[in-house]
Amino acid sequence: MDLRLPRLRRPRPRRALAAAAAVVVLAGAGTWTAVASDDAPEVRRADRVMATGEGVRIDTSFFTAGPEGRRPAVLLGHGFGGSKEDVRAQAEDLARDGYAVLTWSARGFGRSTGKIGLNDPEGEVADVYRLVDWLAARPEVRLDKDGDPRVGMAGNSYGGAIALLGAGYDDRIDAVAPAITYFDLAEALFPDGVFKKLWAGAFVTSGGGCARFEPELCAMYERVAESGVPDARARALLEARSPAAVADRIDVPTLLMQGQTDSLFPLGQADAAARAIRANGAPVGVDWLAGGHDGGDPETGRLHERVRAWFDRYLKGDESADTGPAFRVTRTGGVDSTDGRAQLRGASADAYPGLHSGTRTVELTGREQRFANPAGANPPAVSALPGIGGSGGLSQLSSLGIGVSLDFPGQHARFESAPVTRDLRVTGSPAVTVRVRSTSDDAVLFAKVYDVGPDGRQQVLPSQLVTPVRVEGARAGKDVELTLPAVDHEVRKGHRLRLVLASTDLAYASPAAPATYTVSLKSGLTVPTAPGVTTAAAPLPAWVVWLPVAGAVTALALLLTGRRRTAAPAPDPDLADVPLQITGLSKRYARSADRYAVRDLSFRVDKGQVLGLLGPNGAGKTTTLRMLMGLIKPDDGEIRVFGHAVRPGAPVLSRVGAFVEGAGFLPHLSGRENLELYWAATGRPPEDAHLDEALEIAGLGDALARAVRTYSQGMRQRLAIAQAMLGLPDLLILDEPTNGLDPPQIREMREVMIRYAAAGRTVIVSSHLLAEVEQSCTHLVVMDRGRLVQAGPVHDIIGSGDTLLVGTVTPVEEPLAEKVAALPGVESAVRTDEGLLVRLGADGTAPRLIAELVRLEVPVTSVGPHRRLEDAFLTLIGGSA
Repeated sequence: MDLRLPRLRRPRPRRALAAAAAVVVLAGAGTWTAVASDDAPEVRRADRVMATGEGVRIDTSFFTAGPEGRRPAVLLGHGFGGSKEDVRAQAEDLARDGYAVLTWSARGFGRSTGKIGLNDPEGEVADVYRLVDWLAARPEVRLDKDGDPRVGMAGNSYGGAIALLGAGYDDRIDAVAPAITYFDLAEALFPDGVFKKLWAGAFVTSGGGCARFEPELCAMYERVAESGVPDARARALLEARSPAAVADRIDVPTLLMQGQTDSLFPLGQADAAARAIRANGAPVGVDWLAGGHDGGDPETGRLHERVRAWFDRYLKGDESADTGPAFRVTRTGGVDSTDGRAQLRGASADAYPGLHSGTRTVELTGREQRFANPAGANPPAVSALPGIGGSGGLSQLSSLGIGVSLDFPGQHARFESAPVTRDLRVTGSPAVTVRVRSTSDDAVLFAKVYDVGPDGRQQVLPSQLVTPVRVEGARAGKDVELTLPAVDHEVRKGHRLRLVLASTDLAYASPAAPATYTVSLKSGLTVPTAPGVTTAAAPLPAWVVWLPVAGAVTALALLLTGRRRTAAPAPDPDLADVPLQITGLSKRYARSADRYAVRDLSFRVDKGQVLGLLGPNGAGKTTTLRMLMGLIKPDDGEIRVFGHAVRPGAPVLSRVGAFVEGAGFLPHLSGRENLELYWAATGRPPEDAHLDEALEIAGLGDALARAVRTYSQGMRQRLAIAQAMLGLPDLLILDEPTNGLDPPQIREMREVMIRYAAAGRTVIVSSHLLAEVEQSCTHLVVMDRGRLVQAGPVHDIIGSGDTLLVGTVTPVEEPLAEKVAALPGVESAVRTDEGLLVRLGADGTAPRLIAELVRLEVPVTSVGPHRRLEDAFLTLIGGSA
């Protein structure tokens, strides 16, 4: 038995030294099993329970695969409330990639015994040291020297923190890759002296209750939960269990992966870790993922691949391993209605920009304002809702442009900017200075910045994050510099920024005594833009066919009618930046004086929109598109493209690309020759075609050299759309573009459409696939019998119903459903297998309903409109489809 004392970097307290320093393996050599795989090496797994002293037993699993021999090792930790089984799949993957992987259940979790110490240096951290000792004795593990294995550590949340602490306390840890974790636990749970009560309570509950924790932690929690105010002893206790306590000792390559939808451990925690570790001279990568503790997309597969590459580079020494950029952030670009997930894309930079790079000042307006902290801090404002997570959680609604925040009148002040004159990407932490005065000695405020739509009503709180601040000595008045939560969020042109300072928040403890706060502005809002962060020209799907301008039919029309142009009305300068404005458009059927294919149609399309044109057969969609392209003349009304009236052969049509009713190709020529011939017929310079770009995107491979007569219907469709996108038109029109395509091709085409519009161009698509329109379009125009039925953003049309589906963790009992039905603004509440169907009255709103559901302790997992686009469409057209 090895009785060496743990070689921690600093002297450990006597209690730890008195514990048995060796790891005692129980049950002999452990229990061996094999994990089969069809194509990968068999994974060998050995389960052991190890005694680490003081009666504590740690349940472990050891994974290896492939031939015998030494290899680097990885210690893989789990999240709080979980066990080693949560990371089994990742452990098996790493084993197949050539690592010896050790997983374990931390003290108090799974089958491990002992009290939960929140990564106590004398408890959980000492356990890790002993596990590294055990790895050093294994014949499967590569050694740097006797007793020193080549080993990395990874894990999420609780497991991520122990990875950082392991690197700070044990010289033998060679690389770490923590995710969605903390650097300073005291600051995470007591930000600026404000108690994060809901998350702290969730910690205690998921740990099995206060009695399962070390006594000093339990006493600390009960003391702070009762008073609502964290004291110096509580902060010191959590600081000692934080990686920040050994920040100057963490000097190994570190990959920090932090969640954007995370009110527990926000991006600022990773920023503090990155700055400290880089100061020690170690390589650091920072990755802001789409998910977090509040839900969203965890990007599990991508992050696991990045962790593997990180360890390949820094544990295996593989110089060719691509560890990714120094900084990467995931951005959303639309929503997939099949699973409710946001469509994701990445942006990156060669250097980590921090939270205050490329700042610009946005001026705010607003007089000095007074508002109340109500007695008992009730009713509380609502921002994040801890515990309502998962891919369908409420937190994801913010990234999709749907606000769920609630601020009560008389309990907040607000200051607002003018509409921004161009799109503004906020990447980092905004800041502002305010003057605070209170009728009490201390004031507690919750600062947040909303993105407010042009109509002034729709507002979104990015990632549902707020900054709490305790202002001491506020009775005399005090200037306070507020650092707002770090986010990555795009504010669109015409939107406003709204700074709100609230006196309450559901997730935090506020003073119970009533008080009046007075707040005024002392500065503008400083906004970081991180100009070095750019969105890559994302790998467009291999086969996808487009990058725009001028479909075949449009080009032929231009050629045939170019010599017969008639005088057009003068351009309208007010519409010079508007891709399309249709006013009073009408077209009668041939030889009919009173039957209309299109009648009195008016709508507008703005830059960056993907507009879906919907309607049943005979609604007038194709007729409208043909008039828009100048192929037929309207009987009444006007079409203007970028301010120019559309007529057959109008010069402005060179800015329009179109795919309507298929394209005519010469069957004996190859795909490439057909595209070259088409562009030559337009008379425009060859370099304007961007032909090679279009061909690369089309991804038809060798088929481009084959005669078109050998193409399948799907290949012809793709070639036709590529032709429509030659020249990158400002306005692209697609009529049923998915005909002949299989589901994977349809999905890829949808992503291209979204990206095409994101570059500032505009797409109009007519399709009968309502599910596809729902997830690819930002706006809709619904027609029936030639007339406009409704136009507007997709979410407005879908969400115009008054019935909400409330998803719950467990079935709702009838008495609770009756309480919900009796709420103000609720007409009815009916139990379903998924939860509740709640019908709102005229004065009911979703944010107020959410607040009431939380108050009633309804176990909510999601809230959303109980309608799909198909339901809304059939309602609008009255079933005529």
